[in-house]
Amino acid sequence: MIAQRGLLLALCVSLAACGTVYRDTDTPMTAQAIDPTRYAGLWYEIARFPVSFQRGCTATTAEYGVTGPDTISVVNTCRDETPDGPVKQVVGSADIEAPGKLRVRFDSVPFVRAPYWVLWVDEAYDTAVVGVPSGKAGWVLARTPQIPDDRWQAALSVLRANGYDTKQLLQTEQPIP
Repeated sequence: MIAQRGLLLALCVSLAACGTVYRDTDTPMTAQAIDPTRYAGLWYEIARFPVSFQRGCTATTAEYGVTGPDTISVVNTCRDETPDGPVKQVVGSADIEAPGKLRVRFDSVPFVRAPYWVLWVDEAYDTAVVGVPSGKAGWVLARTPQIPDDRWQAALSVLRANGYDTKQLLQTEQPIP
């Protein structure tokens, strides 16, 4: 059993080390301090950089809740292949390590904690941009399934300023309310 856990851990670490890099990591990445209470709630994924753990996901959401002074609950949900396909969900938590810098872990992936930096959130907490220092992932999130063009352009601008190649973003299909 211990050998299997060691193998699983090695596999997880190996997979995390692989993958496409979507940002110039020589460009400094800047996190924005957030108010966890205002950040809590339901967010719709507007766009993401392709990552293997979200392959086939559409109608993706993330729901956060404040569970302690430096801890946030995380529930990521998506539909498989189509907006009305089977639901896939992963549950975890995030520790706030510094202003705008969180470290996320999921119950189904023991011993692995991944960085999650809030690069920007607008004043109304309606749109957010999230990235990772390695540049292997990034997301544009919003409180609604679609966003106006001015917020989309602002999100792209933030990604570019943090070294991301926005031409590689995939827009997420969300059901139209």
